Amino acid sequence: MMKPEIMDTTLRDGEQTQGISFSPREKLLLTQFLLTELGVDRVEIASARVSKGEFEAAKGIARWAAENGYLNKIEVLGFIDGEKSIQWIQDAGLNVLNLLSKGSLRHLEKQLRKTPKQHIEDIKRVVETATKRGLSVNLYLEDWSNGMLSSPDYVLFMIDALRKENINRFMLPDTLGILNPDQTSTFCRKITHAYPELNFDFHAHNDYDLAVANVYAAVSSGITGIHTTINGLGERAGNAPLSSVIAVLHDQLNISTPIDESKINKASRLVERFSGIRVPVNKPVVGDNVFTQTSGIHADGDSKDNLYFNNLLPERFGRKRKYALGKLSGKASISKNLEELGFHLDAGSLKQITERIIKLGDKKESVTIDDLPYIIADVLDNGLENNHIFIKNYSFSLSHGMRPSASIQVEIEGESHESTSIGDGQYDAFMKALWKIYDQVGKEKPVLTDYRVAIPPGGKTDALVETVIRWDFKGNSITTKGLDVDQTVAAIKATEKMLNNIELRKHPFGLA
Repeated sequence: MMKPEIMDTTLRDGEQTQGISFSPREKLLLTQFLLTELGVDRVEIASARVSKGEFEAAKGIARWAAENGYLNKIEVLGFIDGEKSIQWIQDAGLNVLNLLSKGSLRHLEKQLRKTPKQHIEDIKRVVETATKRGLSVNLYLEDWSNGMLSSPDYVLFMIDALRKENINRFMLPDTLGILNPDQTSTFCRKITHAYPELNFDFHAHNDYDLAVANVYAAVSSGITGIHTTINGLGERAGNAPLSSVIAVLHDQLNISTPIDESKINKASRLVERFSGIRVPVNKPVVGDNVFTQTSGIHADGDSKDNLYFNNLLPERFGRKRKYALGKLSGKASISKNLEELGFHLDAGSLKQITERIIKLGDKKESVTIDDLPYIIADVLDNGLENNHIFIKNYSFSLSHGMRPSASIQVEIEGESHESTSIGDGQYDAFMKALWKIYDQVGKEKPVLTDYRVAIPPGGKTDALVETVIRWDFKGNSITTKGLDVDQTVAAIKATEKMLNNIELRKHPFGLA
């Protein structure tokens, strides 16, 4: 089976997700990452003539691509508009046009109000002009899936009339996400068998949650290019997510691709941060929970020859397997988490810890591995001071037209320290004041990597908010939570917990 090209369209079609607009700098950084680290074959970065910002982004990407040998991998959606799209692409410094045409008779007649022959002549003129001006052309057959369902003769007429033009790839979009795998297989096989000399891309949408299954069917039917987006971004229900597509190609179809699996999760987090659209915790490959075992019996099975593993090993994607802590936890789950922290408890202590965690789970309180040191200290009551660092006092000043300031008092190992700083928000001012103190006492600082505010699980009121913060300390991820009526105070509580978590890892209760 032929290895399909991976064309990622996060920066063009993915940007059609409601509320998303990537900045020129973000588009450049993502393009660089997609091509140089993740390893996609091509990147569709923009639509021509959309905005000044889109043009500036395209110019910046073009400069980088030209200097680094990636210019032919950068693509732009253009339109049948005489030479306007062609000029836009050339002025940006790029040379690949993905020309949008009509792939269904209904779209042609109702939207363009033209005959098939007129549409063919319009396409030919644009392709000829683009070729003369040095551009490479691919052709989108918009609404191709409806075309195959309701007007297949029109689709075949289009391809047949254009097969000898200077068109490198014919792109077959399931624009409205209406196909199922059987239909995808039938339609793609009909096209690839009729025109074996041509290159065809398949562009899936996920309206019925079948995008990845349809990609499987398309590749199995001879399609030579697949369009994806990071995190499945895209209009309505989105597009085929690159993470799942690659896992399916590698594991289900035994097809190798140039994609570096270990960089997939990083790509997901970059797009999550730039887009502001959070990845669902249960999203395959990249969701927070997909490599987490919740049931104690599963943790026990993993301890006895990895009985609950499949081929989607987290290490492939730069991640680790986790074992959830809650009412379904057993001693095996607790032991797995204790091993991660480097703690070793006797059977009696382990039983006590397990009982405490189950009780917390019954109360709908979420427990993470980073809560364990506190639970251990509390349950074992070993007489050691749990906290080494106390945030004793803080005050904030907030005035219209001025940046917030924070004054704080922190006790570290019994010694009091004070500091003041300004920031872009109250919590930012607090953190800058805190890091001044850390610099003064020579303590290493973690890096904040994620910040989330929500109503606590199971909560019946919005009077309390839960702030969940993820930190990175020397390559280790630490997640801490704070709960309060005020969001900033909740974040400060989570921060104090993080600081002491690091200290508790250095002084693990004298446990053997």
